[in-house]
Amino acid sequence: MKISLIKYVLIAAVALVIVLILNPFVVIGAGQRGVVLNFGAVQKDVLNEGLHIRIPIMQKVVIMNVQVQKGEGQGDAASKDLQQVTTNVAVNYHLDPQKVADVYQKIGTFDAVGDRIILPAVSESVKAATAQYTAEELISKRQEVREKIRQHLLTRLAVYGVIVDDFSIVNFAFSREFNNAIESKTTAEQLKLKAERDLERIKIEAEQKITQAQAEAESLRLQKENVTENLIKLRQIEMQQRAIEKWDGKLPQVTGGATPFIDLRQGQ
Repeated sequence: MKISLIKYVLIAAVALVIVLILNPFVVIGAGQRGVVLNFGAVQKDVLNEGLHIRIPIMQKVVIMNVQVQKGEGQGDAASKDLQQVTTNVAVNYHLDPQKVADVYQKIGTFDAVGDRIILPAVSESVKAATAQYTAEELISKRQEVREKIRQHLLTRLAVYGVIVDDFSIVNFAFSREFNNAIESKTTAEQLKLKAERDLERIKIEAEQKITQAQAEAESLRLQKENVTENLIKLRQIEMQQRAIEKWDGKLPQVTGGATPFIDLRQGQ
């Protein structure tokens, strides 16, 4: 009885050791896919997230990351007007979960995608897009340039099973000579704009003065036209009435001069 029990325990232990060594179980984590290899040959079927069983010795499973990754790089290129431009870009991407077997077969593990696919694609796309614009247009039409680079990346990376989620231009860097030229042009444009504004202000002020002078002249003309003989007589009568209203009833006394004042009441 005891020998049989020991025998079963030994068999169970050996089986456990064999299972642990051969490891037939594979766990595919969140954001991962499994590429199955049968004696090194890539199979089309891809393992999704969860627990899977593989055939020991015969099958091997390579884990591929399908989560969104961020890559940064730069591309040196010449603009349409032959200015040297360094473009710093950032791209978010992930592997197409349905094509991870092809990616592994053509490129290798996920770590190789960034160096072998993403960076060269970014460099080529930047060169293709910037060559269509002058240096100034790269700045003024930044969104348009960004979209063109993005379209180049989408087309190029789709062939390798890479999906572009987002793309942005971090910065454009130009030569020192070009930066100095841009600064001088900006200063000249600002001075020109200030001169135009000053000229417009002077013109407006002159027009205001002319308008005011014309209004005053028109007012004087209208007043002159309204001054008639009857109006003059009316004003004289009004002045006499105001003088009478102010008179206190006493005649003025003249104390000097050639003509004395004569009181007519004395002759009566």
